[in-house]
Amino acid sequence: MNIMKFHSEADLNQAGAGMFASLLQAKPAAVLGLATGSTPLGIYAELVKLYRKGMISFDKATTFNLDEYIGLSANHPQSYRSYMNEHLFRHINLPKDRMHIPDGNAANPEAECARYEKLLQAAGQIDLQLLGLGHNGHIGFNEPSDTLASETHIVKLAENTRAANARFFSSPAEVPTHAITMGVGSILRAKTIMLIARGQDKAEIVRRALTGPVTTQCPASLLQTHANVVVLLDKAAGQYI
Repeated sequence: MNIMKFHSEADLNQAGAGMFASLLQAKPAAVLGLATGSTPLGIYAELVKLYRKGMISFDKATTFNLDEYIGLSANHPQSYRSYMNEHLFRHINLPKDRMHIPDGNAANPEAECARYEKLLQAAGQIDLQLLGLGHNGHIGFNEPSDTLASETHIVKLAENTRAANARFFSSPAEVPTHAITMGVGSILRAKTIMLIARGQDKAEIVRRALTGPVTTQCPASLLQTHANVVVLLDKAAGQYI
């Protein structure tokens, strides 16, 4: 693993965006794996700046998001489709038919998982996969468990995950109980993985994920088995590394 620690949020965001920018400049038709939540916001803002300056283009790129809540329509304000539209997609020139996010409102979620996994495999390897890190070690919505699914699947969200995401909803009761997520195998197929963690509250799970035993009880620890992982940490999140 290539672990980098930053003293400022601006430097971390610029480094993360710089990796995407370098890839797009070298390979305009790159396949990008994207994440949601508070972690990537600064990186997406930097990418929008680079696009507006004419330094990068998304017109030949393809994107796949990690996950989506089950039961939320694409236009629900807390859907990950809405998040991506608000923070990245509507600001850049990525073609709509190459923006891929699971359909959380699909009539048959299991069939939607199969459809999404088929799209992923048809696209080949993701060139650069962006990941946040859950307080319990989840990546995507792959929660700690005795076993982990390899491909795109339905997951019941852990209560601490729902509690962490409740700040985005009017009340904790509104947080969906299930989601569609890429499997750990889907994530680990990426050529390069960029893991981002921020804040003192992530310091202990960062330590477990990067230096602890490889175990399905900490899904992020499986990143230790990948050949090309770049970890970007702020000073607080990286204090035990």
